[in-house]
Amino acid sequence: MSQPQRPSTALLDKYRGADFRPLYTGTVRVTGGEAAHARASGVACSDDGKLDVRLRMPAELGGQGEGTNPEQLFAAGYAACFHGALTLLAARAGVAIPDAAVTAAVTFGRDPVDGLFMLIARVRIELPGVARATAEELVRNTERICPYAKMAREGIDCVVSLD
Repeated sequence: MSQPQRPSTALLDKYRGADFRPLYTGTVRVTGGEAAHARASGVACSDDGKLDVRLRMPAELGGQGEGTNPEQLFAAGYAACFHGALTLLAARAGVAIPDAAVTAAVTFGRDPVDGLFMLIARVRIELPGVARATAEELVRNTERICPYAKMAREGIDCVVSLD
C-alpha cells in the first residue's frame, strides 16, 4: 500500500465562481438497530463501505457506552478538518508544525432557549515550537477557512426531506 500524501496547498486558492462548487460528498446511512433508536443501538455505514460503526449511548446518557456516538463522530470530523486546514496554511506560510494537534470536544446538552437539545464545541490547538504570534495568526486564519469552524460560527445550508 502506498503512503498517504498531503494535499496540495493549491486547495487554498480562492474559487471565484457564482455558485457553490461541490468537491466531495460523504454519504452515511444510519439505522436504528436492536432498540430501533440510532443513538442507543444504531449502525452508521457510508455508501462506499469505508465507515461502518456501531452507535451507542454513552454511559453519561444512560447507555452502556459500548460504541461511538454522534458527538464523538462530529468531534473527530471537526478536529480532522481543522488540523488539515491548519497544516495547509502552515505549509503555505513556510511554518513547520510536525507535532500539531487539534482536540475537539463536542458537548450534547439542554438548550435554555427551547428546553430541548443543543451542541457546544470547544477546539484546542497545540503548536509546540511555534512562536505565539505565529501560532495565533495560523489559528485565526484556519478559523476563517475550515468548513467545520465556519459551520459552527455561521450555520450550514441544510435541506431535510422525506423520501
